[in-house]
Amino acid sequence: MKSTPKTIQIFLPDGNARSIRIAEITSRTVQAIQVPRTKISEAGERDEIKSVGVYFLFGADEETGLPLVYVGEAEDCHTRISQHNKGKGFWESAVAITSKTNSFTKAHVKYLEWYCHQQAVETNRYSLANSTIPTKPYISEQMEADLMDNYETIKVLLSTLGFPVLESVIVKKQPSEMLYCTGLGVKAKGQYTDDGFIIFKGSTCKLKEVKSARTFVTNSRNRILDAKIIERQGNVYVFLKDHLFPSPSQAAVVVLGRSENGWTKWKDANGKTLDELKRK
Repeated sequence: MKSTPKTIQIFLPDGNARSIRIAEITSRTVQAIQVPRTKISEAGERDEIKSVGVYFLFGADEETGLPLVYVGEAEDCHTRISQHNKGKGFWESAVAITSKTNSFTKAHVKYLEWYCHQQAVETNRYSLANSTIPTKPYISEQMEADLMDNYETIKVLLSTLGFPVLESVIVKKQPSEMLYCTGLGVKAKGQYTDDGFIIFKGSTCKLKEVKSARTFVTNSRNRILDAKIIERQGNVYVFLKDHLFPSPSQAAVVVLGRSENGWTKWKDANGKTLDELKRK
């Protein structure tokens, strides 16, 4: 699906924007039903969720605090999500993807489960909670083409509901877009994007925080260390993969090990700050 204008309708069955939400692109047959964990019983009264579909459980890793997702499929999404309510502890919100025309079959959703899991790993925004990797089922070429169209709709609906698990972070390749944060013995390379601030693989950061570092500085660094995003190599930590931070300041804090204003610490190759480049 090309990046074209879309009309997305979100229906609130009980009028509460923080409760059950049903989202759809008006010209498509796929719908997304978001259910907070506290509303599972109420969701069982909705026909939209009691059918064949693929579903996502969203939460945070209990050790690192980083986003975590489980991808599954079911013949009755509500029944399966209710089972996970008893068996899985990390998640706070579920999103079921079903067909408004009840056209999904078991083969359809097994393929979507496999493909969505694969794409979630590739985009690397969330860690995957699946203990078993879904396998690719055999489907016809025609069916696969139809499901790829459905997948694009699923990706948009999940992002609209606040879960961009399938959306790749758009990185610009031009050297002029690259930013650097340097300190004694360390240098990080990154970019300010629509989704936050990304630090690129190979960047280095301080091994120790300053003695006066506040708790959030230590916690920010420990989270990505526990998640194996950085590892110690000699006298520095090195980023093993690209990592997206919610703000330039949090990215700078991790690199330098102290409280910092990322808008002034991140600079381009000519020494202009992010503040000068984007806010002035």
